[in-house]
Amino acid sequence: MPKQQYRIARYRGKFALVFYDERGDRHRHSLNTDDKGTAERIAPAIYADLTRPSGRDVEAIWKAYVADHSGRAVLKTMEHTWKALKDRFGPMAPENITIADCRAHVDARRNAGIKDGTIHTELGHLRMVLLWGEKHKLVDRAPHIERPSKPKPKDLHLIRQEARRLIDAADFPHVKLFIILALGTGARARALLQLTWDRCDFEREKIDLRNPEITTPHKGRAIVPMNRMVKAALLEAKRMRTNDIYVIEWAGKPIESVKKGLAAAAVKAGLPKVSPHMLRHTAAVHMVEAGRSMEEVAQYLGHNDVEVTRKVYARFSPNHLREAASVLEYDIGSLAPKRASQNAG
Repeated sequence: MPKQQYRIARYRGKFALVFYDERGDRHRHSLNTDDKGTAERIAPAIYADLTRPSGRDVEAIWKAYVADHSGRAVLKTMEHTWKALKDRFGPMAPENITIADCRAHVDARRNAGIKDGTIHTELGHLRMVLLWGEKHKLVDRAPHIERPSKPKPKDLHLIRQEARRLIDAADFPHVKLFIILALGTGARARALLQLTWDRCDFEREKIDLRNPEITTPHKGRAIVPMNRMVKAALLEAKRMRTNDIYVIEWAGKPIESVKKGLAAAAVKAGLPKVSPHMLRHTAAVHMVEAGRSMEEVAQYLGHNDVEVTRKVYARFSPNHLREAASVLEYDIGSLAPKRASQNAG
C-alpha cells in the first residue's frame, strides 16, 4: 500500500501514528499501546488501512500506485501517460473497461498524430496499475487491456566516421563531453548526467556508473573502464570544472538534458536526428562488430540478462550465423556456365 512517510510519536501517554496525506494535511491516529515495540509492529498494517484509497475508480487506484512507488523513475513517464488516459479511463470502474474502450483510445490517439509506440506504453501503464490494484485487492479482477503491437526497435546507429563528426561538431564543452562519454561507455543518459567525480577512479581507470543515492529499483548500471579517449576528456573536464560534484555541468550546475545540444551538433555534422539512446546503441553495435562477446557487451551495458543483449545485438556480430551457413554448402563444382562445344553437330 502507499509508502508515504509516517512516524510513531507519543500522544497522551500512548503511541500514535502521525502522517501527512497527499494534500499535506496532518493526521494522528492512536495505536492504543504504550509499548514501543508493539507500536512499531502494528503501525504498518494500520497505516496501510488508513491510507487505503476510498474510491475504486481508475484514478483512485492510479494515485495509490504512484504513492506506493514513490521515488521510482517510471513515475516521471507516468505523469505524461496519465494525462493521455485520465479523461477516458479515470472515472471508470476497472471492471467496466472493455476492449472497445481500449480500441477507442487507440483510434483517438492515432487521430491526434500519436505513434503506436507511445500508445503501447500508455495502455501498458494502465495494465500495470490495474494488475497492481488486483494484487492489493483494490480490483476484484484486472480487465484485459488490448494494446497495439509494440513497434520493432530501430537499428539506427552511427558509423565511426559519423561519430567523430558529431564529437567535432559539438559547440559546448558539456555536450562534447556527454557525447564522448556516451560513445566510450555505452551508458544511459541519466547515468552520465548523474555521474559524480568521486566515482571516476583515474588511478585504476574505472568509472562507477552506479548512483549510491538511488535506493529504488532502476535499470542496470555498470562499472566500466576508461579508454584513452574517455580518460583524456575527463581529465580536461576536471581541469576546467566549475562544479566539484557533477562531471557534466554547465555554469557550475548539473544538467537535466542534453537533447537540444545533441540535436544542434547533429545538424552541424550533417547527420539525421541523434538521440542519447542512439549513442548507447552505437557503442554496443561497435563492440559487437569488433567481435566482442555478448557477455562482455551485456556487462558493459548493465544488462542483467545476457539474452536481452543477444536478442538485440547478435545480428551485428561478424560471425553471426556463419557456422550455420557453412552447413548449407553443397559440392556442386564450378558455377561458371558451360560453353557449347564448337564441334557439336
